[in-house]
Amino acid sequence: MAQMSQTDSAGLFIVRAGAEHLAALTDLIFDHGANVWNYLPEGAIREHLDHVVQGRDHGVLALQDGLLLGAVTFGLSTDFDAYLPEPSRGTPQGYVSEAVVRRDHTGKGLGTRLLREALAVLSTMDVDAVFIDRHEENLASAGMMRRAGFVELETYADPRRRPHGSGRTTVCRFSFADRTDLPGR
Repeated sequence: MAQMSQTDSAGLFIVRAGAEHLAALTDLIFDHGANVWNYLPEGAIREHLDHVVQGRDHGVLALQDGLLLGAVTFGLSTDFDAYLPEPSRGTPQGYVSEAVVRRDHTGKGLGTRLLREALAVLSTMDVDAVFIDRHEENLASAGMMRRAGFVELETYADPRRRPHGSGRTTVCRFSFADRTDLPGR
């Protein structure tokens, strides 16, 4: 896929993740994504990031003056088949793995912008839907997801991944069915 590169008046660049970003992306996820709401199993995250570098998974990044401010990583999965109609089950759909913004840049819409950029890329991958999950009580993530167009599908007990607060995971979906405002649709 073509490398995206967009800039805005503040000098913020949106680019596709590549091998040259691996160290900064790893640091961003573990340093700024770690909190009581997020499930970050180190081995699985590192494997996912290796897949991003190999092109098996993907990422969009926000850079300003060479500093990585935020990232959304994503790929294709059949793990959410239970939320699809029977004819679509077994067909890979989009899945957002990580959505992280540096703590000193949160609350400015950057996470929502990056989620929308990821959705634009996923819209070219012949998927009908994109899934994302979060801790039920993670209100910042809930707002970011809602503003990007995700809707909540289910909340369930998940004490292994969510040992804090309610201990529950909320699954959300973005559907391309009625969307025409993204490239490739």
